[in-house]
Amino acid sequence: MTEQSYLVLLALAEEPRHGYGIVQAVRELSDGEVRLGAGTLYGVLDRLVAAGWTEAAGEEVVDGRLRRYYRLTGQGREAVTAHTERLAALARRASRVVGPVGRPAAGGAW
Repeated sequence: MTEQSYLVLLALAEEPRHGYGIVQAVRELSDGEVRLGAGTLYGVLDRLVAAGWTEAAGEEVVDGRLRRYYRLTGQGREAVTAHTERLAALARRASRVVGPVGRPAAGGAW
């Protein structure tokens, strides 16, 4: 799973969102490090819909513009949960190798 796909799934795990809402949530979840453009976002959403992990959840017109909302499916929730668990296990193993974050490893120097 790509970082972008993972962040979009995380954004949708909180609540259904429209495109711009997903972009804002991804930016917030990544502390501003990931900024999705429209083309990238809709490419990711197309792949997630094709995988059965997200689905359209309705539309509304706001100020003359169509907003399509997306939500996580049950399979999508399972996928994002499993990936989160894999990342947490990897972080634990990495911490054993390099030491706790914010401190130099044994014998290491800043």
